[in-house]
Amino acid sequence: MNKVVIVGGGTAGWLTAGVLAARYQAGEHGVEVVLIESPDVATIGVGEGTWPSMRATLQSIGVSEAAFIRECDASFKQGSCFQGWRNGGDNRYYHPFSLPQGYSELNLAPFWQPQAEQISFADAVSQQSRLCELGLAPKQVSTPEFAFIQNYGYHLDAGKFADFLTRHCVSKLGVTHIRDHVVDVIPDQSGYIQEIKTQQHGELRGDMFVDCTGFSSVLIGQHYQVPMQSIQPYLFNDRALAVQLPYTDPNAPIASATLATAHSGGWIWDIGLPSRRGVGAVYASDFMRDTEAEAALMTYLSKQVGATIAQQLTPRTIKFNPGYRERFWHKNCVAIGLSAGFVEPLEASALVMVEFAAKMLAEQLPANRETMIITAKQFNEKFNYRWQRIVEFLKLHYVLSQRNDSEYWLAHRQTETVPDTLQASLDLWRYQPPWHLDTPYIDELFPAASYQYILYGMGFVTDTETRRIRQHDAMQTKAHQLFRENAQRTQQLASGLPDNRSLIEHIRQSKCATP
Repeated sequence: MNKVVIVGGGTAGWLTAGVLAARYQAGEHGVEVVLIESPDVATIGVGEGTWPSMRATLQSIGVSEAAFIRECDASFKQGSCFQGWRNGGDNRYYHPFSLPQGYSELNLAPFWQPQAEQISFADAVSQQSRLCELGLAPKQVSTPEFAFIQNYGYHLDAGKFADFLTRHCVSKLGVTHIRDHVVDVIPDQSGYIQEIKTQQHGELRGDMFVDCTGFSSVLIGQHYQVPMQSIQPYLFNDRALAVQLPYTDPNAPIASATLATAHSGGWIWDIGLPSRRGVGAVYASDFMRDTEAEAALMTYLSKQVGATIAQQLTPRTIKFNPGYRERFWHKNCVAIGLSAGFVEPLEASALVMVEFAAKMLAEQLPANRETMIITAKQFNEKFNYRWQRIVEFLKLHYVLSQRNDSEYWLAHRQTETVPDTLQASLDLWRYQPPWHLDTPYIDELFPAASYQYILYGMGFVTDTETRRIRQHDAMQTKAHQLFRENAQRTQQLASGLPDNRSLIEHIRQSKCATP
């Protein structure tokens, strides 16, 4: 494998290029990384939220966090806040990025449950939900780049992020950048891609080809005809309306959690960046007309900035078929990003799947075609499993809802729309709270803690009395100690951390090397 050709830019293409180029030296006996993208095809621009894993990814490719924050209009994300999901009221709960207090020592869920009416699960076991409510940052001004006091990811401008990565990959990592149209894909006698034919640069040979062409999926979809597996029987949403919302006050607080507000036919995301907010309505066309979705979005926007400003905004429509490929790696072609699959951005899984795919490709780049067959099988098994976990975890948010205001929410609770594996887990969790053995792999996308945050945030009850689990004095004492430690730490951080905007503005104004 001397030459990897990435077809398609955007965040998926350039993140993949960066991860590969940072790992392998170019030149003789190295790996040359070439990225070709059409000069006329605009990127989708979705994926404004990341997981904490993005910190390690940026650090691994040599990016300055300050430069990234400044040039990508980025802010800190400490988790997600769900409003109106439980029963349609003003109730809200958090899925924070930080693990519960004493997570490696004790499962606090059964010890919290007797006091569920007095304090939410997230507030009882984590400091982060309270910090998000107060609009505070996840670290101090003096905290080093990428380090944290509270675990965090980012909110960012997807278009600016792709441009930022382009400059960094070309100038710092030696990625060859070609702007041209792909007009043909030429295989060899074994069906492996030998070269791609371009409009102006002729034939471009390679040993490995990465499909980052988005929904068009030029290589894995159009050329190889690898079919998609639809997940719409479980997750109905297939449309989104997106707008960029200006701040009425330039010094307005920057939310440090993604706000997801449920409506009768889906939900609305609200993401705070330093210069604007990204807002969009996700919905299912089988249950809601486009005009109804736009009305729901405008109602939300009017409450935020007033009807006059809201009516001046023109939503952008994004249509998608929720699902993922039956195979992600076929022959010498790997699909990463939207070409591999797409689902609603409820838990910001799009960019993390790009990160994980790029990392696995870089770590297991095969030496030859014989080993490629083995690597491809492992890659396909791993990402098929990950996509199934994403589907189940997102469905969990819906199946626990008690909303009865529309057919959309009622349909989400029908037995035939719930994956069998998720239903089995729910049956188990009726009598024992999620814990480490429920997530058997060390690199799980969602730890047991994530399931706890959603379950108990939505009012789920685990009946630990039926099994009469012996909670001896030492365990009770330890649990109460962890609850107290969490409450004390919450108070300390609430009075000691800067607000989100203050820290971000300090970083944006600091001097640092630009990529």
